[in-house]
Amino acid sequence: MTSLSDQAMTRIAGLDDVLAGGFERGRVFLLEGTPGTGKTTVALQFLLAGAAAEERCLYITLSETTDELHATARAHGWSLDGVEVYELVPPESLLDDDQQQSLLYSSDLELGETTRRIFEAYERVKPDRVVIDSLSEIRLLAQSSLRYRRQILAMKHYFARQRATVLMLDDLTSDTNDKTVHSVAHGVVRLEEMTPEYGAARRRMRVVKYRGRRYRGGYHDFAILTGGIRVFPRLVSAEHKGEVSRAIVSTGSREFDGLLGGGIDRGSGVLLLGPAGSGKTIIALSIVAQAVARGERAAMFVFDEEIGLMIARARTLGIDLQAMIDAGALLLEQVDAAELTPGEFSDRVRESVQTLKAQTVVVDSLNGYRAAMPGEEALVLHIHELLQYLNRQGATTFLTVAQHGLVGDMNTPVDVTYLADTVILLRYFEAMGRVRRAVSVLKKRMGAHENTIREYQIGSRGVTFGDPLDRFQGVLRGIPTPVGDQVLMDPAKA
Repeated sequence: MTSLSDQAMTRIAGLDDVLAGGFERGRVFLLEGTPGTGKTTVALQFLLAGAAAEERCLYITLSETTDELHATARAHGWSLDGVEVYELVPPESLLDDDQQQSLLYSSDLELGETTRRIFEAYERVKPDRVVIDSLSEIRLLAQSSLRYRRQILAMKHYFARQRATVLMLDDLTSDTNDKTVHSVAHGVVRLEEMTPEYGAARRRMRVVKYRGRRYRGGYHDFAILTGGIRVFPRLVSAEHKGEVSRAIVSTGSREFDGLLGGGIDRGSGVLLLGPAGSGKTIIALSIVAQAVARGERAAMFVFDEEIGLMIARARTLGIDLQAMIDAGALLLEQVDAAELTPGEFSDRVRESVQTLKAQTVVVDSLNGYRAAMPGEEALVLHIHELLQYLNRQGATTFLTVAQHGLVGDMNTPVDVTYLADTVILLRYFEAMGRVRRAVSVLKKRMGAHENTIREYQIGSRGVTFGDPLDRFQGVLRGIPTPVGDQVLMDPAKA
């Protein structure tokens, strides 16, 4: 088992978690990705983490100038004090061989001369951590795959004897199919950038290989922020098991609790399904208000509505969201699906549970969440892991989904009903010359529930629920047929 002292930690948020501790000391690693994916930023953070631990660090650059590296550091608010930058220059430059920094032009230096200067730089500094940027220049000098492989092997064996931890960068501009270094390196990390048709570029990373290490596989979203890289490790719900109380909590409405068989099961996932304007968000807000009134904390992530408008609308219903926020009982966050990756969103939800200790979490709506997903299959997997994680933390999750259509047959943009523990269906129906609303519970995994359909109204008092509509046939179709005398709710009392 590799101890923590044997790890050259990057101190990059999330990356050491993905690497199961960091880079193993005394090994050669490859960091590859097309230009703009963040390789230089990762490399600088790797060296700065070493400098902070009083390790000697060396950045050997064959592509960027020293000024460019310092400019990159300044953009993040860093100083490269403690990091030696070695830049290879052509012999005809004004700088002589005794100076510490030089720039390589491939046409001016032979491959052997380049390698010799790299080794000389190492012998002079004797660093614990080394970055070589980039292998594309060495590949161009080698001119053949065999020569290139031999040169990389020579460098690997040299650094291995020195017990140096080496990070080689490759910008994949020469030959993206050349996997020479993959077999030579102890580990390979790949950075990728995707540009959607609309919205900001999205970046993700994965560990291609890491010998003798059980790393976190798959793709992990990451972002380049002011201050450095932040990686959002893929959420694996199975890693977060624990004992959770499954008590039933009240929604705040006697009729709604009756419909749900007593209330909502703590630590369950609830899906609010219905057409636009049917009151999904308002019902979720009422449940949040009830949770805060019990002394709990809640988190609400809003994709569709502007936060200020939601606060004002809730106030007209007697729900003071701003007071909850000011008291630290509610986290209300606007989510821009065009700017936020799914991994970052999962990280925010996870942080709300771990830091805020939120026991009620609302995602409004799944339609907006879907816009951040590359496809429906990925959406279902993300929601499955998120729901499982929240359930295992004892947090009750409410997801709203807007259906297409208003009455009659309606379509759901993505079928996730089988993932939820409880499914609440909201519908419009026409009766007595008015458009009315009806609610029913289609599914509840834990315990019994009413199989009736109840009318409900939204007014200045919030959401009020009526008696079961047991004298109508066809409420869910939108235009019911009366089969007896039915007492409907009075709109004037809403």
